[in-house]
Amino acid sequence: MRASQTIKLDGRKVLVTGAARGLGAGFARALIEAGAQVVLSDVLNEQGEALAAELGAHAHYVPIDLLDSASIQQGVDQAAKFMGGLNCLINNAAITHSGGKNLEELTSETWDLVMDVNVRGTWLVTRAATPYLAASRSGRIVNVASDTALWGAPRLLAYVASKGALIAMTKSLARELGRDGICVNAIAPGLTVVEATQYIPQARHDLYLQGRAIQRPQLPEDVNAATLFLLAEASGFITGQLLAVNGGFIMH
Repeated sequence: MRASQTIKLDGRKVLVTGAARGLGAGFARALIEAGAQVVLSDVLNEQGEALAAELGAHAHYVPIDLLDSASIQQGVDQAAKFMGGLNCLINNAAITHSGGKNLEELTSETWDLVMDVNVRGTWLVTRAATPYLAASRSGRIVNVASDTALWGAPRLLAYVASKGALIAMTKSLARELGRDGICVNAIAPGLTVVEATQYIPQARHDLYLQGRAIQRPQLPEDVNAATLFLLAEASGFITGQLLAVNGGFIMH
């Protein structure tokens, strides 16, 4: 049974970053099925526009480049205009770029790029969206972290550090934004079978598969229910929390 068949989000207005493919595209599909209005954003403009067209009248696409603060503000404002407001934000957009490299092989340029997109970009999107979320009085933010930050995945240092920062940011944002009725939580998916993980060596896939309590590959659909629940009005007393969605690879 799909998450959208059990969780209803009628009337919710959701911006999803990094929505052209992978987990973000999965979120967008599930949100539409659950009755939400959705604005997809990405830098993969053709793919994002095509997906929004496929999803129908309740989906729109706006370009947002997390490296460009003007693009972020313009994209968030445009998203809110499309939907007549904004209840929810899924901070999903991220890059890896450090996969397969140890700390000696990483360059400062790579480190800065990963941090600028995954951490600074997420902060800027959240800052731009906060007035709209506060105005709704039922704002929800879900930050997409990673369980790599929970077990210290090797040869992925910049990405792991950025996701650890995102987890810490979630707690601080929850403290700051609670006064406006905004709940801020994070999910930590495990290694999920999407386009962005195709480069990962089979040995790492095997490590996850063998280490999970539920021993099968993790698919984008496995992450949807937790995300949709945290966007619902019923989740309004849950904030500052991290939910690992990884089939029991990490239990905390």
